[in-house]
Amino acid sequence: MIWDLFCRVIDNWGDIGLCWRLAVDLRSRGHRVRLWVDDPEVLRWMAPEALDVAPWNAQTIWPEPGDVVIEAFGCAPPEAFVAGMAVKAAPPLWINLEYLSGEPAALRNHGLRSPQRTGLHKYFFYPGWLECSGGLLRETHLESRQSHFDAHAWWASQKLTPQKGEQRVSLFCYSNPAIPSLLQALQQQATWLLVAAGHPTREVQSVLGSVTKINGLRVNYLPPLQQTDFDHLLWACDVNLVRGEDSFVRAQWAQHPFVWHIYPQSDGAHRAKLLAYHQLWTDHAGPGTHHHALSLAWNGLSDPQLPLPWPQDTLAWQQWQAETRLWGAWLRSQTDLSTRLLDFVSSHRPAVQR
Repeated sequence: MIWDLFCRVIDNWGDIGLCWRLAVDLRSRGHRVRLWVDDPEVLRWMAPEALDVAPWNAQTIWPEPGDVVIEAFGCAPPEAFVAGMAVKAAPPLWINLEYLSGEPAALRNHGLRSPQRTGLHKYFFYPGWLECSGGLLRETHLESRQSHFDAHAWWASQKLTPQKGEQRVSLFCYSNPAIPSLLQALQQQATWLLVAAGHPTREVQSVLGSVTKINGLRVNYLPPLQQTDFDHLLWACDVNLVRGEDSFVRAQWAQHPFVWHIYPQSDGAHRAKLLAYHQLWTDHAGPGTHHHALSLAWNGLSDPQLPLPWPQDTLAWQQWQAETRLWGAWLRSQTDLSTRLLDFVSSHRPAVQR
């Protein structure tokens, strides 16, 4: 089938990162995907792998729509393209790929359709952790890639040198008042902090200045990494602090302890989303004593006057690692997002009506 995937690039790049992964995965399964992006330049460094990427702007000449149209995160395809969808003899299936959520409302709305003024229908597709959701994006070759990954060779390719006995921690975050508390906690044991380029680097440097070694903490600032190398970073570290949605999902496949910096919303709606995820963890992996406490503190949802509860003893780490493996095994036992998307399209396309 021919898929038209629309994405608007925002400053954190998570939306385009996820859309690129979806496009590559669908292509690997034999489909043609046209990725319409309002700022395709970002893919030159994030994901240089050849794709059918086309600029989405006022000068774009729109072709006949394909078989499936996906608007990522409610970005709304242009009116001219939607008009082409409406006059097509067999209108494409129109899907709004929503943000990841485990909240009951998202599960209720998953798969529902919304009538549009053009006479078309738009369907909501919610990624999630349960079988009744849209699943998580996981490529068919992911496990093979991980099983053949050589961390030592990858560190060498990046001209980075791990030292024996250090805990390796990656940092990818939004603006976070807990950064000083994190840096203080990481100094208490031998730690190698690998800081992503851009905002995370600015956050850490605003606290440490030009210092790259303080007590037990050693800091490396990373250059921008391509999507595949970002995966490698997560696989090579012991703990991953990630943000948004794309890196959060990738950290779950890495199967090392991780902390999610959820995108903060001014109305506080992110709290309910985070707690829904915590409940799923408790139901399927364990009590999450350390994971949940650190997650709440990192997201500013617990007492900011208290030190960041970074686990310091071996038993705490062993428990967190064991729960993380159980969580990953439970997720891998489910079908992935692309498979569920293809099943959804297969079951709904014949019924699409104008």
